[in-house]
Amino acid sequence: MNILISVKQLGKKHALLNEKAIELDTPDSVITTGTLIELVIKQQVTLFNASSFEFDEHDTIHLPKENYLPLLTDTGKVGFGAVYNHQKPDLEKLTQTALQAFEDGLYAIFYGDDELERLDTQLDLSQHKPFTFIRLTFLAGSYW
Repeated sequence: MNILISVKQLGKKHALLNEKAIELDTPDSVITTGTLIELVIKQQVTLFNASSFEFDEHDTIHLPKENYLPLLTDTGKVGFGAVYNHQKPDLEKLTQTALQAFEDGLYAIFYGDDELERLDTQLDLSQHKPFTFIRLTFLAGSYW
């Protein structure tokens, strides 16, 4: 099932990721918000594990490879390919962290114009509305 995802952050003028199509590994057209989060995490971890970051111990400037530059320009974030942690991410731990972060209100999810507030909310993916993930930033300060 293909869906459109946008990622935004409060206080930023432009979206971090603007309407990117991803394919979820589910035959069902009706899922819950919790299942959506699990499927997006699974898809992103699979994508990350499939990408090959070539590293050479003698490369001290970490210039991007030619095949890596189109990926950088598509996301709007250019880095120099320095990967210091070569461990594969733990899918179960990442899923539990993402679900807990949603319950704690660290990010919000909108399906079209409707905010998803609970993990057990039913979603009909056949409506083809875009999903918007908004990372919430909390204010810190003092009283004086």
